[in-house]
Amino acid sequence: MTHQLNKIQANNYDIFFNDEGYNNLNETISKNNYSSIFIVVDENTNEFCLPKFIPNLATEIPIEIIEIEAGEEIKNITTCVEIWSILSDLGADRKSLIINLGGGVITDIGGFIASTFKRGIDFINVPTTLLGMVDASIGGKNGVDLGNLKNQIGVINVPKMLLISTDFLETLSQKEMRSGLAEMLKHGLIYDKKYWKQFLDLSQIDFADFDALIYRSIEIKNEIVKQDPTENGIRKALNFGHTLGHAIESHFLESETPLLHGEAIAIGMILESYISKEKGLLSKEDFYQIKYIITNLYDQHNFTDEDIVSIQNLLIHDKKNEYGKVQFALINGIGKTIINQSVENELIINSFIDYKS
Repeated sequence: MTHQLNKIQANNYDIFFNDEGYNNLNETISKNNYSSIFIVVDENTNEFCLPKFIPNLATEIPIEIIEIEAGEEIKNITTCVEIWSILSDLGADRKSLIINLGGGVITDIGGFIASTFKRGIDFINVPTTLLGMVDASIGGKNGVDLGNLKNQIGVINVPKMLLISTDFLETLSQKEMRSGLAEMLKHGLIYDKKYWKQFLDLSQIDFADFDALIYRSIEIKNEIVKQDPTENGIRKALNFGHTLGHAIESHFLESETPLLHGEAIAIGMILESYISKEKGLLSKEDFYQIKYIITNLYDQHNFTDEDIVSIQNLLIHDKKNEYGKVQFALINGIGKTIINQSVENELIINSFIDYKS
């Protein structure tokens, strides 16, 4: 299953794959002469991923495992305080290393904890979910939620290195795989039409070649981030599907039916493709193709009028807003984006009406 995939150079760090990744991990650890290693996991990655990871770690340095609960709900400052205290109690110092072994929640919160503990210690991300591999762990964004508002507190700070081992995907449910797939579809829609076309007939995808699709997805995100690390321009393209998607995710976070990140983003991409079509940026044919592909992959979600009002109110807190205006990244034909677009409320409501139809 594991192919030889060359390293990808990111801003001030490298992304390594599979066996080569473990070799580089061990090299990085011995070269930097760390005093201690802390591995941050959640209860799932502790059970399913740590046993795959530890045998590949070749070091005499003392290792401590810090386990937190799984789920977006714990991605908050309270959890950070608990972990900072644990690090402090266990004698972590400025030469300690944190390894984040888990999905997007773990790499987000673990990177933030490392970036702030003693004004910043080294960390390495080892994403174990498809979403973590193609999205969350690339680009140096680390942070936590403030109440149900996603990623309001955080820093942009890169890891020492990133290790992508696709073996971890064997531990994921179909639902989690689909959540990650949403970001891969997005990378095609905003940047690479040829890549998008590879997903038009999913029954034809040989999952033995899935590594190559993951690789290209990471390459796309990295190419965009390298051009604009602090998100002043082109990096905003990555927010396609996320303006409404994040608001949807936040709205349902505390409900009976929370959505996975990718499930919310999939809906966001349909809504924002509709908006792109209505603004004359996307042809009808392309819109229907996008809607058809995504609708076939993800369950239809039911929105009440109250839901829609609440989602619109949440848009006000979107981090991409400037001067009180909600800014959308829309697609300008498949494979291209246009950023900083303001969208009238009526058009947002119409996008939900279209989604429900």
